[in-house]
Amino acid sequence: MRFRHRDGSAVHLAYCTNVHPAESLDGVLAQLADYAEPIRRRLGWDRLGLGLWLARPVAARLAAAPGSLAVLRRQLDRRGLEVVTLNAFPYAGFHAPSVKKAVYRPDWTEPDRLHYTLDCARVLAALLPEGADRGSVSTLPLAWREPWSSARADRARRHLDSMAQRLAAVETRTGRAVRVGFEPEPGCLIENTTQAATLLSTVDRDRLGVCLDACHLAVGFEDPTAACARLHAAGLPIVKTQASCALQLDNPRDRLARAALERFDERRFLHQTRERHTDTVLGTDDLPEALAGALPGDGPWRVHFHVPLHTDPPPGLRATRPELLKTLGVLLGGDAALTDHIEVETYSWPVLPEAPGCAGLVEGVAAELAWTRDAITALGLKEVLS
Repeated sequence: MRFRHRDGSAVHLAYCTNVHPAESLDGVLAQLADYAEPIRRRLGWDRLGLGLWLARPVAARLAAAPGSLAVLRRQLDRRGLEVVTLNAFPYAGFHAPSVKKAVYRPDWTEPDRLHYTLDCARVLAALLPEGADRGSVSTLPLAWREPWSSARADRARRHLDSMAQRLAAVETRTGRAVRVGFEPEPGCLIENTTQAATLLSTVDRDRLGVCLDACHLAVGFEDPTAACARLHAAGLPIVKTQASCALQLDNPRDRLARAALERFDERRFLHQTRERHTDTVLGTDDLPEALAGALPGDGPWRVHFHVPLHTDPPPGLRATRPELLKTLGVLLGGDAALTDHIEVETYSWPVLPEAPGCAGLVEGVAAELAWTRDAITALGLKEVLS
């Protein structure tokens, strides 16, 4: 779905398909039939935006085989779907039994990450619909924070410079611009917008910028207004925003609330946990450490667990929905839009304590998109009918 901001720019809304476990082209095509088109029909929209996740083998095949890419494009068009953004954070194996820190490899010190992201950019340039000003590809925030060294930093810098040059070449060849956004995440080398402003200070800002994930922003207890101002002052564009909510435990000493939180302790994904004190934020790399006593429990906890945008978690817990609404307000509520791609990214539906089946997932994602549409239009943006 597309919206028109008061400044005249187009804002695109999509949902991220990394919620679906497909790592082949046939699997991606099946997603379109089993989930994406039914979600569009349930919403009654003429066109639905997808934030496609293409695992490494799929991205490589599509980039190298124009025939396969044409098949994907035809299926998207036939089913009333469009793609202006790709999620290239997970490389492969995102629905393995245990992912945890493996999601950060390869990182930006390794050429495989550069080649994968470039393939995604090439594919996206071919998929961009008419009327789309540009595409975006989100990626990891350089690397997990350790190990790190000056040698690794130099390799990453060379790869970022090469990425910018190759993105320029893609635009020259295709006439379609694609930007790459680095997504700050707790525990990573770029954990927050302060680190983004520092570590990305010399990148090509025409091609590279930030993907702002509202869940990650909330987990770090970052104020959205200050965060966006910080990125603006650094000259870093917000090339994409992920509409997402974290889990919050207001009183870690509440026995029943902790019991509710324990149900979200699952083995597939990493759930970084942060505790807010007056002048500092304490943290653990995963929820089990916090539950075992690594955090004092004197202040509220926020947990990196993407929960549905439109519903409340069990009693004793809450979603950081107010923080998401504030983030959207800062980005879209002013005289100029600070981002033009919004991606609903609740990839953790399959590991919720009460995970839905296929029909329930269709209903849930549709409800998230409807909630986000309402939040966007409440800011004064107008729906653009296709």
